[in-house]
Amino acid sequence: MFSEQLKSQLDIVDVVGQYVRLKRQGAGPRYVGLCPFHADKTPSFNVHSGLQIYKCFACDVSGDVFQFIMERENLTFPETLKFLADRYGIPMPERHRVDDPEAQRRAALFEMHEIAAELFQQNLRNPGGSKAREYLESRGITVAVSDEFRLGFSDGSGQQLAGKLQRFGGSLLEESGLVVKRQEGGGYFDRFRGRLMFPIHNEGGQVIGFGGRALRQGDEPKYLNSPETKLYKKSSVLYNLHRAKIDARKNDRMILVEGYMDVIGVYSAGIREVVASSGTALSNEQVRSIKRQVSQQHAGAGQIVLNFDGDSAGMKSTEKYIGALLAEGLRVRVLEIPGGRDPDEYIRENGAEAYRKLLNQAGSYFHWLADRMRQRFDLHSAEGRADALKAMAPVLQLVTDKVERGAILSELAEYLNMDRDVVRDSLRPAKRTAATVKPQTISSSVPSNEKILLACLLLSEESRTAIRQYLRHTDALRLLELRAVFEAFLTTPEDVSFSMSAISERLDARMRRILTELSFAELDVGEENALTHTLNCLRVLETKLIESRRDDLKQQIRHLEQAGDFAEAMKLTMELDKLKRSLPEP
Repeated sequence: MFSEQLKSQLDIVDVVGQYVRLKRQGAGPRYVGLCPFHADKTPSFNVHSGLQIYKCFACDVSGDVFQFIMERENLTFPETLKFLADRYGIPMPERHRVDDPEAQRRAALFEMHEIAAELFQQNLRNPGGSKAREYLESRGITVAVSDEFRLGFSDGSGQQLAGKLQRFGGSLLEESGLVVKRQEGGGYFDRFRGRLMFPIHNEGGQVIGFGGRALRQGDEPKYLNSPETKLYKKSSVLYNLHRAKIDARKNDRMILVEGYMDVIGVYSAGIREVVASSGTALSNEQVRSIKRQVSQQHAGAGQIVLNFDGDSAGMKSTEKYIGALLAEGLRVRVLEIPGGRDPDEYIRENGAEAYRKLLNQAGSYFHWLADRMRQRFDLHSAEGRADALKAMAPVLQLVTDKVERGAILSELAEYLNMDRDVVRDSLRPAKRTAATVKPQTISSSVPSNEKILLACLLLSEESRTAIRQYLRHTDALRLLELRAVFEAFLTTPEDVSFSMSAISERLDARMRRILTELSFAELDVGEENALTHTLNCLRVLETKLIESRRDDLKQQIRHLEQAGDFAEAMKLTMELDKLKRSLPEP
């Protein structure tokens, strides 16, 4: 494939080095520099020449040479290939320009999603879609709005869409995420059945996935989303962005709400710069996407209005998102609707003008945080004020604008009735690396033993052989936090040369992030001592396996004794004693 040929002729250090001033760390494969994707003050952007990947440990972006150019130059994948081929004078086959198999697969996936969207829309208009139409009417959604958002209905047969897409073949059917393969008997059935359908679009307006809302009581989950596919990456998609971006740029403002219906409700009220994060926590990619839309006139000055539900989950999301948005230099306001109602509900009850008035009165994030502190802490006591300051500091430390930072400092000191110098010291970021704005790494939950085992997997063929033999002959795989990584390794044929990038491509987005983080981890493991570390790690894993079996036996024995089956309980007790003796001495 041309993309792989092109990548093999590129050096990510050279490519990134044209955008970032990189400095090598010692004699190893790591290079660092200021991140080009956020306002970096100290080098937090890492490039690994051996693995040909990059990662910023402050804003959390990561990827390969293609992803870097796609993000930096705002190009599609095919455009990125042409960009790099032209820049480095690498001939791009004419066949690839026209008939690249990867491009053809993507085109087919887009076509399949368009077929699905049209089918769902037609279903909504047909007699079988009456329940979905009734639901939309109850939520005040007109036919015109429904058509604009291309809302639809998936029938309950489970075969309608699968039949329509059958001509694309099994491989593409599975890859699309629109159907599910039957475990028995062969064939496929529709992923979405009996649901109100919300098409999800990319920034260019192409359908790339769906969200489906259950209409029958008892159907779970309430909302079912498309799985991640080549087209649909949840962490980089904002619902309604393709419509919202025009007004967002014009008004230098974006409104962020929780769900599909909230977006439609606000949009129907004539306020079009509104998006939602597609049912996921707001990611760094989504924050940067928002920033691109609202910072067209004055860099970094774009305003974001957070309008989440007033329940506990909505409050927590608001507090979390404030920090993520401040870190990108965005101005953040918070709209809190009276009575804790969601935007869609409020607009239906009070009208568009009432919502618009609330929106224009949205308060600053600081006053919203201060109000939260007043609810959580006793600000009449010195201890309560100190606790409130500690709670607010991690968020307020992310304010990058010096003028705004000074204003907040004065206002917070007055609000808490505390000395200004004390408040200033609390808001001063600790003198460390760029990790002062670093969110907790997703790989922090991975045990150190597994991190070392992964490093050994990368370094040594002897280690790979030992790991393969042990995991294939035990059920220890179930105990691993990195189970998906090692499963992908085990299912790779032994006669195929080892490739960590090939394993990475078979993982979901979360596990790929973990793998990238761990690839940059500084562990005292080298090729010369990898096998020794591997054997030590496998011994630790064996002990955990025995302990897991021991705990299972204890639970079974308790249940048997409670049931009065003392004979069987005695047998398991003897097995437990034998198992205990097999454990190494502490």
